[in-house]
Amino acid sequence: MFEIHSPLPAVDPSRVEKALRLLHRSLGPSKIITSKDGCEPFARDESEAVGRTPDAVVLASTPKDVVLTLDCARRAGVPVTPRCAGTGRTGGAVPLRGGIVLSTLGMGDIKEINHHDRVAVVQPGVILEQFHDAVEREGLFYPPDPNSRASCGLGGNIAENAGGPRAVKYGVTRDYVLGVEMAAMTGPLIRMGRRTVKGVVGYDMTGLFVGSEGTLGVVTEATLALLHKPDMVLTLLAIFPTPHEAGRAVAAIFRSRICPRCVELMDAGALQAVRAQGVGIDPLAGALLLIEVDGEGPACERDMERTGEACVAVGALDVLVAQAGTQSARLWAARRELSPAVRKLAKYKLAEDVVVPVSQIPALLEKTEALAERYKVRILTYGHAGDGNMHVNFLWDDPADLPRVLGAIENLFRDVIALRGTISGEHGIGVLKAPYLGLEQSHELVSLQERVKKVFDPKGLLNPGKIFPLRV
Repeated sequence: MFEIHSPLPAVDPSRVEKALRLLHRSLGPSKIITSKDGCEPFARDESEAVGRTPDAVVLASTPKDVVLTLDCARRAGVPVTPRCAGTGRTGGAVPLRGGIVLSTLGMGDIKEINHHDRVAVVQPGVILEQFHDAVEREGLFYPPDPNSRASCGLGGNIAENAGGPRAVKYGVTRDYVLGVEMAAMTGPLIRMGRRTVKGVVGYDMTGLFVGSEGTLGVVTEATLALLHKPDMVLTLLAIFPTPHEAGRAVAAIFRSRICPRCVELMDAGALQAVRAQGVGIDPLAGALLLIEVDGEGPACERDMERTGEACVAVGALDVLVAQAGTQSARLWAARRELSPAVRKLAKYKLAEDVVVPVSQIPALLEKTEALAERYKVRILTYGHAGDGNMHVNFLWDDPADLPRVLGAIENLFRDVIALRGTISGEHGIGVLKAPYLGLEQSHELVSLQERVKKVFDPKGLLNPGKIFPLRV
């Protein structure tokens, strides 16, 4: 496995000793892990980033635990890395300097699901799939659905502004967070936002907080908007000779005035990984689109037909309607496990999630093919083509190839920006993309964001080294 290790220095031992004394006095030993074996698993998340083993892990079970932990850290001058389930892909939950990891996974209560107001109140440790199940039993619907939904926590989803396949129609996490209760390094709990659908009082602090990657504060409770559950969901599988026809089909679908809730594209390399999972895909397929449409019965069936027609018109070899239940679930299971399946294709893997306008998907695919040829590195691409959010995967076996891979990644980002896209669609910036922030954002904009962080975190102790380029 390819790993990127923290370049930041460890915390001064005397500060750590003071922090541990304060934590034991405030929380008691039952909520604190200090053994090396207990702390080591918290040195990394699902990304290739590896931090320092934390000096302590706090297992918070109440909002008060979060507030007390941040207070102890501030008094001792020790950094804190907030963490929920640790499923992030850019190193957002990795403690670069050691210090304290603050885990909120133990705060897992669904405090309210209100059918009349269509809101839910949750703690950060609620697992997303369990939340989906709970609201759907009430005939309601929470659309955000990152592929890690079986294991990711809502607190991490809020920190990273998680997306997923359904974002093309329904939007991302930020679109459903009405309000939050959060703890910052500067004092007591702060409530921001609202419970109502509408509200324009003051600055949109909730919108600022969602997606701040644990650099401004730690969520202790969230009020989430819910929708009514769609009556019907239909799944289509459209196969194409090459990814270029598949990319053109995406634009054709939207030109037909249809908005599917999911449009997932897989190129030939991604299909190889899917077939390796035992899912039968036509051997003639060089690319496919996995599409979902939803809504009321007749309208849903009409959209399915028009979607299939749009695919055929631009060169689809075949369009199949997946049988409800097992067949559809199997296709989506293969898609959701695609990242670990791709990881098995080579010794080393780096995946970058980028976004371009939907009309530019064919151009992006051409750019990735050119990069593969120029840098002599294997590249495969899949992702949420409906909103232009593609996951470009770089695979290699020889450690000596790393400089070429990094060169290809930087040029991918430059190509994406030239296509009027963005270097991250749903995985955040974390530590892995921080060196490239300046490619997309001006020095003035980055400086403004750093000043905002300083208001919430004057001493720079909360999740240091994330989002902004490291200053060692």
